[in-house]
Amino acid sequence: MSDTTSARTWLPLNDLAERLGITPSKARKLIEEHSLLAVRRDGVLSVPEDFLVDDQPLSELKGTIIVLGDSGFSNDEMMQWLLEPEDSLDAAPIDALRAGRKAEVRRVAQALG
Repeated sequence: MSDTTSARTWLPLNDLAERLGITPSKARKLIEEHSLLAVRRDGVLSVPEDFLVDDQPLSELKGTIIVLGDSGFSNDEMMQWLLEPEDSLDAAPIDALRAGRKAEVRRVAQALG
């Protein structure tokens, strides 16, 4: 991961579960259902804090993860794309999603496939 992605705050699975008020197995299910995206950092499954809003998964994230997966992106590639600045958005895609620019982010994601 680049400096851009490592500069963000990451929540290991157990911390994520605690933050969401659920069990680690339910947190893992959110990842399996594509409501959240996680990658291993130092061997620990972790999620960027930016993927949460009001201690819930960012609702716009799920469809974006699905679009990227359908385009053949691996989890690591999805994570990198979501967290690093994207010239066509003038922001990192996750920041654009958090700003309410879901349609624009997904349009760019689809064009990558």
